[in-house]
Amino acid sequence: MENKIDILKGLHPGIALAYELEQRKLPKGRFALSINEYPQTLGAITNGKRDMNTSLALRIENALGIEEGFFMTLQVFYDIKQEKRKQQGATTPNLTKLRPVLFWDTDMDKIDWHRQKKAVIKRVFERGNKEEQKEITRFYGADTIQQILQPQPTKR
Repeated sequence: MENKIDILKGLHPGIALAYELEQRKLPKGRFALSINEYPQTLGAITNGKRDMNTSLALRIENALGIEEGFFMTLQVFYDIKQEKRKQQGATTPNLTKLRPVLFWDTDMDKIDWHRQKKAVIKRVFERGNKEEQKEITRFYGADTIQQILQPQPTKR
C-alpha cells in the first residue's frame, strides 16, 4: 500500500476509486448500491466534487478487498495538498506596492510568486522603482535576491 500511496499522494481519492472500478469493469451506480450508498454520492466522489468519509471508505475497501485505510490516507494527503495551496496563495507580496504596468503582459493574480520568483525578481529590479524593489526584497529575502541577481561566471 505504501508504494501505491506514494504514487497517488495528493490526488483526490475519488480518482483512485474511479480507476479501480474501471479496471474491474464495475459500473459506479451498481457498485454504489451494492455497498448501500447513493449512486449520486459515489459519482460526486469519483468526480472529485465530494470528499471521502471514513464510513464509506471502509465499505469500499471491504467490498473491493483493498487494504483498510487506503482511501482515507489518500484523503488526508489530498487535504494537506489543498491546505498548502491555500497557505501558499496567502503568501504573496503586497500587490498594492507593485504597479500593474510592471507586469503588463500577464495577469498579476495568476503569477505563481514562488515558482516564477527568478523572473519576478529580475523584472522588478530591471524595471521597478525603489518601493517595488523594497517590497520584493521583503517578500523573497535579501539572500534570495542577491543570489538571483548575482552575475553568473562565464564559461570559456
